[in-house]
Amino acid sequence: MKEIFERRSVRKYADRPVTPEEVEKLLRAAMQAPSAGNEQPWHFIVVRDRETLTEISRTQQYAGMLEHAPMAVVVLGDEEAQRYRPYDYWVQDCSAALQNLLLEAEHIGLGAVWLGVWPVPERVSNLRRIFGFPETVQPLGIVSLGHPESHPDPVDRYQPDRIHTEKW
Repeated sequence: MKEIFERRSVRKYADRPVTPEEVEKLLRAAMQAPSAGNEQPWHFIVVRDRETLTEISRTQQYAGMLEHAPMAVVVLGDEEAQRYRPYDYWVQDCSAALQNLLLEAEHIGLGAVWLGVWPVPERVSNLRRIFGFPETVQPLGIVSLGHPESHPDPVDRYQPDRIHTEKW
């Protein structure tokens, strides 16, 4: 699957909107992710409003690109939609969904970057204030999205020294 090997974090976007059809493809891919107990605890906030994107860019560390991004998707997990509580499998579930979203973005020609939110309390509370989601819902991350201004070259990240057979 070439998208795995060609995907790069993209922070600069062309002045071109992401279509509703493209957004649906992204979210369909995200929701195909595996989840513990098939609970699918994810929720998604699609953000296109320029004022909101600017506010996020100013309240979230390393999110400056959102000030000029056409859109973003906030990926959230519902702690109550977990079969195996008190374990936080929602983090793994939503990470898989977010990765699927990133791969679909690459597949359809969009650029994207994953902005981590969870578990930094200040980042979580800023997003809760902006979007008003319940206390039982936690934001895992934000995906900044758009048509890439340029296409960074792929990077080979294979590291054989990180592979252990049978034991450490």
